[in-house]
Amino acid sequence: MTTHEPARSSVVTGATANGRSAVTAQDVLSAVRLAVDVLGRADGGADWDAGAGSLEWTCWETVEHLADDLFAYAAQLGPEPPSPDGEVPFLWEARRPGGPANVTYADRRAGPAGLLRVLEACGAMLAAMVRVTPPHVRAHHVFGASDAEGFAAMGVVETLVHTYDVTQGLGLPWDPPARLCDRVLPRLFPHAPTDTPAWPTLLWATGRGELPGRERLTSWRWYGAVGDDPAM
Repeated sequence: MTTHEPARSSVVTGATANGRSAVTAQDVLSAVRLAVDVLGRADGGADWDAGAGSLEWTCWETVEHLADDLFAYAAQLGPEPPSPDGEVPFLWEARRPGGPANVTYADRRAGPAGLLRVLEACGAMLAAMVRVTPPHVRAHHVFGASDAEGFAAMGVVETLVHTYDVTQGLGLPWDPPARLCDRVLPRLFPHAPTDTPAWPTLLWATGRGELPGRERLTSWRWYGAVGDDPAM
């Protein structure tokens, strides 16, 4: 079992070297709690097999994918030391053509409440790994080897935008706090505008919305590596 000794300069508190607010384990827990709360408001007749927003996945599949993302980010930080150039070799499998390829799946017999427990558990795993991983550690991600704060930011973004996808499919309102968006935008989307509201800007940056005077993105990525520059 891997144990990371906590560093005196922790990712979970304070500001970064360039003065912006660090993304923390608590931010991951807050985002997941908000997601579980809103999705838990779906009534008993909600169609979890409906399409999730603009995605080709169902609402159920999208929550499974989100939980699996959080699990995978935690897992990347787990080995001692983490690999900066490869994923932990779990077996990723899709359960239908066009469906998400996951390691983790929820038992349909447990219903939506069970699905949301899986989401909450995977979010807790990521938060725990973010808390104990020293700031100098780097682990692989396809968008750049990242530190624990970067994986926390990725987890928050995945949670906010995929909850948006699912609430679109279930007909639920979703308006996450600007403070969460304000923390992850400069960490992962340094090219995003800073003079527009935070939540619409995050939707724009992830190809899900429009901003005045800017074209809707048909492809997008984030910049996870520490100090990553989209102009490079």
